[in-house]
Amino acid sequence: MAGKLKALIFDCDGVLAETERDGHRVAFNRTFAAKGFDFTWDAALYQELLKIGGGKERMKHFFDRTAWPAGTVDRDALIQSLHKLKTNYYTQIIESGELPLRPGVARLVDEAAAAGVQLAVCSTSNEKSVHTVVERLLGPARKAKFDLILAGDVVSKKKPDPEIYRLALERLHLKPTEGVVVEDNRNGLLAAKGAGICCVVTTNSYTEDEDFREADLVVSELGDPPAVQVDLAALRRLVE
Repeated sequence: MAGKLKALIFDCDGVLAETERDGHRVAFNRTFAAKGFDFTWDAALYQELLKIGGGKERMKHFFDRTAWPAGTVDRDALIQSLHKLKTNYYTQIIESGELPLRPGVARLVDEAAAAGVQLAVCSTSNEKSVHTVVERLLGPARKAKFDLILAGDVVSKKKPDPEIYRLALERLHLKPTEGVVVEDNRNGLLAAKGAGICCVVTTNSYTEDEDFREADLVVSELGDPPAVQVDLAALRRLVE
């Protein structure tokens, strides 16, 4: 059934900014170096690891597939400590201003806010990391316009499971037909569609070759004038 656009829901990493390539991967590698590990995650390996939702889950998958660091007694404790250090490195990267917003993000946030459309972020990344991205890159004034930010372990199952988007619908008091999600990868797309929500995919260098057949719209970026690819009017048409 057709609906009226009442909420615009963004993923964080790869959607708001190119945080995966130049943020998270770099932070993971700084963490591994600080711990004296003799490996790094290059771009090709990290592209494969991105198929695993969540940073802690990504490290566990990698160690299960290769080998756990020598002397590891409590695997869960190791993952938690590594992820805490990685989050600190990542926060430093974001706060340094090294990573800009992707084109069109600020414009679309402003358009939605001006039209009274609710704004939200739904991410499997660490809660501190997500809030830092929104605060630092969009700014405190824009962050204050967001009605909901869900991140990290707020749900028991991460994308591609739709749990986080179902929770967003519940918290925002919305029907699935009243929202549009902006994602950048197949896991996010499947999560959004699993919750019954329209999904726009903005591809990036890591995800451009993924299968997005279920998407309602696929673009290379949201875009700023004169190269706008997605505006509020286009989003409204998706739910009509």
